[in-house]
Amino acid sequence: MQAFLKGPSSISTKPPAAKERGAAGAAGSSGEGKRLKPIPWVEEYRPKNVDEVAFQDEVVAVLKKSLEGADLPNLLFYGPPGTGKTSTILAAARELYGPELFRQRVLELNASDERGIQVIREKVKSFAQLTASGSRSDGKVCPPFKIVILDEADSMTSAAQAALRRTMEKESKTTRFCLVCNYISRIIEPLTSRCSKFRFKPLSDKIQQQRLLDVSEKEHVKISSEAVSYLVKVSEGDLRKAITFLQSATRLMGGKEITEKVVTEIAGVIPKETTDEVLFVCQSGSFEKLETLAKNLINEGYAVAQLVNQLHDSVVESEDYSDKQKSIIVEKLAEVDKCLADGADEYLQLMSLCALVMQQLTQNI
Repeated sequence: MQAFLKGPSSISTKPPAAKERGAAGAAGSSGEGKRLKPIPWVEEYRPKNVDEVAFQDEVVAVLKKSLEGADLPNLLFYGPPGTGKTSTILAAARELYGPELFRQRVLELNASDERGIQVIREKVKSFAQLTASGSRSDGKVCPPFKIVILDEADSMTSAAQAALRRTMEKESKTTRFCLVCNYISRIIEPLTSRCSKFRFKPLSDKIQQQRLLDVSEKEHVKISSEAVSYLVKVSEGDLRKAITFLQSATRLMGGKEITEKVVTEIAGVIPKETTDEVLFVCQSGSFEKLETLAKNLINEGYAVAQLVNQLHDSVVESEDYSDKQKSIIVEKLAEVDKCLADGADEYLQLMSLCALVMQQLTQNI
């Protein structure tokens, strides 16, 4: 009897407490979620619609026509990283389908996903065969096709690309494909001939400066005009890289003004004084000084690949060297860059490069 009487009391008292704790925990977690949502600035300021895409006028014009009701062809976007290829097609898809249908109508596969021939035959083919019907909740016209986005398509195997050919033709009534890549030469010819090709240009300095100043203003970042110009220079037309550097510099400075020196440290760029010193030591003809300098550069943690890029610019733009000297040095720079990419020792490659530069600069003395 006592056990029977104890049962209901234990049942009636404990669950509400647990429920209260659960509710409080849920409320706390949701409150924290609303307060603290650290999103990388690259994602936060990604274009939400096609009009926000910068500097790619031809692509924007074609996509606007398709958004107005015209049919969308199969697309192939190619160009350097950070120029807005993936952002553009995602923004267009969001405008076409709205937030509700976006997940159902768009299949996005990245290089990080498994994209061998089996996935193309099974996952992509089964998605492409589904018919697309229905209308948007806001009453806007919804196109009768789905979109498959294959990001970094140049890393797909030739067999997987070949398996995609027939699917693109067969399911043309219900599905459109958008291939996104950096190197169009790695896409097989049968695929490129089935797509409308659009080259994404590296962003101009003016557009990049404008975007960086907009982000700085919205995030209340203090940054000097020289730092903005230098940020644009080191990012080489890659807006994603520029915004990432800006966020890193902001976190480093903690509210203080960002200067050109801070950007140099964040971007891993070798100071101009150091590259000038390398060329000066090579000109002096002293191998002992050269060896000491090379060891110091390696010990300070500078990337030799970065030094190769900067020396290339210094040598090509310099008026102190003859065309023959420039051609020999640049050829050696290319050779060293290839060796570094293959995993060669940095110190030995740096010494090999500097020894040749010294030979070229001192032979006329």
